[in-house]
Amino acid sequence: MLTVVPAHERKFVDEMANFNFSPKRSIKLAEVMGYDRHRIVAGAVTSSDLAVAGLEHLFAGGKLQREEIDALVVVTQTPDHLMPGTSKVVHGRLGLHHDVFCIDLNQGCAGFIIGIMQAFMLLDQPTIRKVVLVNVDVMSRKVSPRDRNSYPLIGDAASVTILECDAGAPAIEARLKMDGARREALMIPAGGLRRPSDATTAEMVEDEEGNFRALDNLKMDGSAVFNFVLTEVPELIRGLLAETNTDVADIDSFLFHQPNRFMLQKLADKLGVPYDRMPSNVVEHFGNSSGVTIPVATTSNLSARLVEERLRVCLAGFGAGLTWGAMLLELGPLNFCEMIEYQEDNQNG
Repeated sequence: MLTVVPAHERKFVDEMANFNFSPKRSIKLAEVMGYDRHRIVAGAVTSSDLAVAGLEHLFAGGKLQREEIDALVVVTQTPDHLMPGTSKVVHGRLGLHHDVFCIDLNQGCAGFIIGIMQAFMLLDQPTIRKVVLVNVDVMSRKVSPRDRNSYPLIGDAASVTILECDAGAPAIEARLKMDGARREALMIPAGGLRRPSDATTAEMVEDEEGNFRALDNLKMDGSAVFNFVLTEVPELIRGLLAETNTDVADIDSFLFHQPNRFMLQKLADKLGVPYDRMPSNVVEHFGNSSGVTIPVATTSNLSARLVEERLRVCLAGFGAGLTWGAMLLELGPLNFCEMIEYQEDNQNG
């Protein structure tokens, strides 16, 4: 597992003047939510730029060979183009062979769980031995800098996860649920064919809370998302643990999607998980990079252990869709588990 984060870092205290709130109120929010700094791209960096940088790093270090790749799965909500899919852009930029199976998944905060499930299905095919799973989002380019609900927590990142079959490995259990009836709790209203972008969708409008955003920007109903997470996710996790005869004490680490520190601590309380076994520091240091937060939490908190040890972990992702899922598995020892920085001069189109 490899994660790629932009070298460009912004601090919350430097951005407070953009928001229509007093510094005192903003600092109080930062303390509760765990805001401090986030990594966001500078300039016209795209999802394929981060993905290609990560894969080129692995090629250069001899950790992956181009000819080994049988399938490429790219999970993103911020594609380079409406057409073709970003997996084809990455394939072409890297010069991969013509037999690589490429597929794109439009998934958000549960995208790492869903991407792994797709990779497992591909590995059931006899001709596919190695799957490259890329999770990537540059959501900062779709969030209003004047939206205090979303902008301070957003981050950009990519992850590259290499999956292969191991006939002797223990079973991996996963559960996934979706509720499209609540899709508007997290959405970008304009930009698709239902509401194409135009001059009117770019106009900034102030909401009842004092945030400014356009229809082209991400809109989040924070209360609805908070209630959804604290209602649905604990029930799903408890069910998965019960069905697998697993106790909370049996899990070495709960690697959950990282919306903010406050929400994760509430989840930990509901599940009876000690805080030190559920990392909640990703938004504080890197920002919420949607489906990439589980790999970021893994590489930033457990990299040293996972190259040496085998850990029992519970993964969970929840968000846009609305979608929520969890996975119980043994992870490690990994061939590599690291994080690198993306420099803007890496961009090569």
